[in-house]
Amino acid sequence: MNEGVEWAVHSCLNLAWLGEDRAVPAAKLAAFYELPAAYLNKQLQALARAGIVTSTSGPRGGFRLARPPEKITLMDVVAAIEGPDEAFRCTEIRHRGGSGSGSRSETPCAVHTSMRKAELAWRRELASQSIADIAATVDDHSPAAAERVRRWFGDTRT
Repeated sequence: MNEGVEWAVHSCLNLAWLGEDRAVPAAKLAAFYELPAAYLNKQLQALARAGIVTSTSGPRGGFRLARPPEKITLMDVVAAIEGPDEAFRCTEIRHRGGSGSGSRSETPCAVHTSMRKAELAWRRELASQSIADIAATVDDHSPAAAERVRRWFGDTRT
């Protein structure tokens, strides 16, 4: 998984704390974590194509969540950034060279079966957690975090 997923989740979390009536430019979201604005903008555009955020152009433009944080799962964000493809791709090497002498087996590949089972569990777990859940967890461990984000975005110019 590339770092863009982490950046996208944190950006969604900040947008959730800032509220639906506030659009934030990509440069400002990037500045908060000292990230390259052009690269974060690509992640935000992927989120926009997936319907997770909306973008507004103009002097008061920027990004905001397209739906409530409880309706955006971590799996939504991962799929938007990484794409829907399976993480593991079985190429059936068990049928090559000395391991299989070219013969085809009708039994499923045990490696592929195990990897698929693990990925499905991972995807289910990500789908069970929303941006709102993450915000609540952060709030439990660091109650001042949301206010710190709101204050920084309100007081900072880009």
